[in-house]
Formats: sequence, C-alpha cells, structure tokens
Amino acid sequence: MSRTQEGAETAERAMSRFFRDNGLTIVLLLLFVASIVGHWITGWHFHNEQLQDHGREPITLIAFLSDPQFLSTVFENWESEFLQMSAYVVLTAYLFQRGSAESTDPDEPARPGDTTSRTTKRDAPVALRRGAAVRWVYGHSLGLVLFLLFIASFVMHWMFSAKEAAEEAQNHGGTPLTLLEYLTSAQLWFESFQNWQSEFLSTAVIVVLSIFLREVGSPESKPVAAPHAETGA
Repeated sequence: MSRTQEGAETAERAMSRFFRDNGLTIVLLLLFVASIVGHWITGWHFHNEQLQDHGREPITLIAFLSDPQFLSTVFENWESEFLQMSAYVVLTAYLFQRGSAESTDPDEPARPGDTTSRTTKRDAPVALRRGAAVRWVYGHSLGLVLFLLFIASFVMHWMFSAKEAAEEAQNHGGTPLTLLEYLTSAQLWFESFQNWQSEFLSTAVIVVLSIFLREVGSPESKPVAAPHAETGA
C-alpha cells in the first residue's frame, strides 16, 4: 500500500472517529440551524403579510434578520430553554424523584469525584488545583453559566420586545413605553410565562415518564429490564 493510500485511510478513520465521538452535538447543531433558518424564513413571510395588511411596504429577507420581531422571538425562546436547563441542573443536585432516570438515588452516597476539594490528580481539571473560591465556582460552573445565559437571553428578549412594542405603538398613534416601563408591562411577562410554563411542564413529564418508560440505548433512560423503583440511569 502506498503512503498516499495509507494517509487517505488514516484521514478517513480520523474523520469517522470524529463524527462518532461528536455525533450528538453535530446533529443537534444541524437541527438548530435548520430550525432557526425555518424560523427566519417563515417569520419573514408572516411579518410581510402583517405589513401589507397595514398598507406598508414589505422588507427583504436580510432586513428581517435585524427586525425586532424576529430577534425578540429568538431570544424569547432561548430565554426559556436556558431557564429550564439551569433550574434542572441545580434542582437535581438537591432534590430527588425515586425511580426516575433523571434523578440520583436519595439512598446512595455522593458520586465519586463530586468534590471541590484540592486534588493532585494529574487528569483532574486545573481549577481544582487553585484556591477554594476558584474550586467552588468551578464546582457550580454549569449551573452558573446556564443561569447567566438565561439572564442574557432575557435581557435581549426584553430589549427587542420593547422596541417592537414601541414601533407598534407609534404605528397606531400611541405613546411608546420606555425600556424600564416596558419591564413591568403585561406583554413582556405574558411572552415569558407562556414559554416558562411549557419548559417546566416538559421537564416534570420526562422526570415522571422515565420511571415507567424506557428508550433502548439512551442515557436518559434506565435499562429496559430495570425495575420501576430503580433510580438513576
């Protein structure tokens, strides 16, 4: 076999291994891209229908990318997702549901390695060899970052929703609310709560359903033969 063929086979194996090791992230990101493009295009059509109904000129697809209606709905959804994930990560650290694959077992000791103590293990994260404050932050970094992403998404939703509402008020001869006034408006919180309630409901549903139902091969499911009372995946 020539060196060229060997190199090609090595590259093919490396690529195959890369997709095997990262397939979940790749597929989820592809689904995200497909979904947000669909959101963008269908939202553009809907927005132009609204403009025409009010006797105004339609906007281009590119212009819709910076439109407050589009950006408000994007961040409105991201906000609820990051709230759900941050709440779920933190709550599952302290609360239990016996029999659920989504919960740790309340009768079992803490997981090995769940400590923020200083460590000398060579393959441990570098943060665990720093001071106590750094170790504490790293020990809670997943929940903290998800919560910060929720806050950032909420702020962006608030700003673009306020801008959209201001434009709507001006189009109807009304007085736009300031950004701070809009923070207490029913519209902003109506938009938020309608998403938050669905996220918390769907999370509660998977916690309960994973007690009784199974999905072969999924880490979100207990083994098919596991008793209903067995807790954790």
